[in-house]
Amino acid sequence: MQKTLQQEVTLSGIGLHTGKEVKLTMKPAKENTGFVFVRTDLEGHPQVEADVNYVVATERGTTLEKLGVKITTCEHLLAALVGCDIDNAILEMDASEPPILDGSSKYFVEAIESVGVVEQNIAREYLVVKEVLTYSDPATGSEITIIPSDTYEVTTMVDFGTKVLGTQNATLKNISEFKDEISSARTFSFLHELEMLLDHGLIKGGDISNAIVYVDKDLTPETTEKLKKAFGKDNVSIRPNGILDNLNLNYPNEAARHKLLDVIGDLALAGVKIKGKVIANKPGHYVNTQFAKKLNRQWKLQKKKNVPDFDLTKEPVFDINGIMRLMPHRPPFLLIDKILELSDSHVVGLKNVTMNEPFFVGHFPKEPVMPGVLQVEALAQTGGILVLASVPDPENYSTYFIKIDKVKFKRKVVPGDTIIFKIELIEPIRRGIVHMQGYGYVGDAVAVEAELMAQVAKNKVD
Repeated sequence: MQKTLQQEVTLSGIGLHTGKEVKLTMKPAKENTGFVFVRTDLEGHPQVEADVNYVVATERGTTLEKLGVKITTCEHLLAALVGCDIDNAILEMDASEPPILDGSSKYFVEAIESVGVVEQNIAREYLVVKEVLTYSDPATGSEITIIPSDTYEVTTMVDFGTKVLGTQNATLKNISEFKDEISSARTFSFLHELEMLLDHGLIKGGDISNAIVYVDKDLTPETTEKLKKAFGKDNVSIRPNGILDNLNLNYPNEAARHKLLDVIGDLALAGVKIKGKVIANKPGHYVNTQFAKKLNRQWKLQKKKNVPDFDLTKEPVFDINGIMRLMPHRPPFLLIDKILELSDSHVVGLKNVTMNEPFFVGHFPKEPVMPGVLQVEALAQTGGILVLASVPDPENYSTYFIKIDKVKFKRKVVPGDTIIFKIELIEPIRRGIVHMQGYGYVGDAVAVEAELMAQVAKNKVD
């Protein structure tokens, strides 16, 4: 089921790049809201959804913009929400940038845990990865790939070509391990980047405690003075492990773990929970968000197709004998072979289309095609199971068409195909009237769809 915060919680701090004091309040949100930023400092409290299609910049952080309203450096907060298994939250801020805190997601996670997480009443949807997807950036050598997996896994590999950092890897086997393994990994920078950012006034809220600084150049007296002034320190020096002082690493591979944190935060912008294994080589905000756009497109395509994902080898709810105990139909007019799923509001059935079907004898015998009218009939029979399984004496009832509407045939059904029929109630059954939406799938494509209305009537007794 979807989840949200149990109650609101507030944190305050300074934005890393803006240097502005900011108050962040995370609030519960209703189902299917997603993550929504609200700028309370602006007139009308405009909203910016955490949607990858609003990404406008990826230098030193991910920036969203909608109708001129910006949210900057949002990835650490989004990673914490995903890591805490939350689907819906309102994120109120009185500035454009969440507080940097210690440069990780740790304090966001602790704040969420302090108020708790609650289940909601609508099932969560997933982008189920069924094939390998890849995005690469030839300019940087960065590449992200996702492969099928039953859970959300992430592996990152970083190599900045510097001796001080070297090559690092990090892996998260399950998102439930985010708090312990990833959330406290802090942001980092190289000294040459930091000096450039300071020169351009782009890192006003930083100090030695919220960013690891890898020293990849000589620490000249001039640079030392810049750092002392920027961070309000009397002195700065280099530790033996090549980072600036006043900060100890939480992990030997903290840089790789933080890159993994960024990947999770940026991919949250795809707008859906993911079932797949992500492998990111030299990730960065640009390649992360480009890949999130690809996942978002894949998700929209998956939703449009609405293809059920079922294990066809699993024990059916009803086999052919169970179906015949419920339905009055018999071969050759019984057009479903199995019932795979059944609830109060939906049913999923299956038909194996073979060359032995009697209608193929006369229906385009040189190029056999299952008649469309029989595909609709098979949808109706599947829907009939939904109704008849709910009464104690189904043998005494029959279902009759009242209306068939919005019928579409989108591909031929031919011998060798397996059709999966999915029927969902459009509204509750009232006075024996059943209003339902039906789809028939072959592979990952919709073959037939229709809106059906039928009446359940008790059979006349002679």
